[in-house]
Amino acid sequence: MEDISHDFGSLRAVDQVTLDVQPGEVVCLLGPSGCGKSTLLRIAASLEELQQGRVLINGEDMRKPSGRMVPPEQRNVGLMFQDSALFPHLSVLDNVTFGLARLPARERRDRAMHFLDKLGMADSAERYPHMLSGGQQQRVALARALAPGPGLMLLDEPFSALDARLRDRIRDDTLHLLKSAGAGTLLVTHDPEEALFMADRIALMKDGRILQTDRPVDLYCNPRDPFVATFFGEVNRIEGVVENGRIGTPLGPVDARGLSDGTRALVMIRPEGIRVVVVGDADDRHRESHVIMSRLLGRNSMVHICMHDTQNREYHLHSTMPGVFLPHENQRVELHLDQSQTFVFPID
Repeated sequence: MEDISHDFGSLRAVDQVTLDVQPGEVVCLLGPSGCGKSTLLRIAASLEELQQGRVLINGEDMRKPSGRMVPPEQRNVGLMFQDSALFPHLSVLDNVTFGLARLPARERRDRAMHFLDKLGMADSAERYPHMLSGGQQQRVALARALAPGPGLMLLDEPFSALDARLRDRIRDDTLHLLKSAGAGTLLVTHDPEEALFMADRIALMKDGRILQTDRPVDLYCNPRDPFVATFFGEVNRIEGVVENGRIGTPLGPVDARGLSDGTRALVMIRPEGIRVVVVGDADDRHRESHVIMSRLLGRNSMVHICMHDTQNREYHLHSTMPGVFLPHENQRVELHLDQSQTFVFPID
């Protein structure tokens, strides 16, 4: 997609977006509701009118010289949505073979059963959609989308209606099947965890624009914008002024990363970037830092900390510690900063 813009009346839903998906690659369009990601996917599928820009699949422009768009059924794309949209009057097998009309009957059945077997649905081939759970319906919808062998898969929030445990299992099955099929995939989601799990690359959108496209590890560890940093989870915020290339914080100096001296800046620290060490209550060196409360969150523990800097300014910070780590209220602690989970941005 090249320089795509799209308006709904006076609202610009997509603003000059350029994005590519390579064969065998999973790209996630990530962002909050209303940021334009589903509109962009619908434009790629020709379900929404192309107003500005170009859509190319395998190098072929999807707008013909006559000005008409190549229709969805001629684009060699597979579509899957939040609603499985199965045909209620057709069996599971007939739903999957629906897009295989050009193949001989035996080959249609064999191909459909191959994908149903991969997704653990072969035993349900003769059942009807109303006899399946939501998760099973989504598996059948995925098999139906993949059976024709599309070069590109377009998935719009396909797991959001499922409960958490089932969603994790189906996401895993879907990722393995997409990779084995070799199709390029564009997946729309508002769930950062889902994007981190599924994607080879993530394009993070806000207000119709893509703020950053990168590998998941680079988006998480090297955000280029405060919104990118905060979208993947809570951060601790500390403001300061750059002096000698650094910003003083109650946790120690932080590299200002090229900002000029005198610049007002925002320091963002992920909770896992603050390591908590319990110290003796009688140790006066750490009297400025103590625990407000701690909570077990399952695999991690969240510790709420109160600390004061040398000017007696009070800060409330959150630290995420692995496993069960539950220091008691008012416990004295020592804090250690992980600079790799600390980000600095100028304050406009």
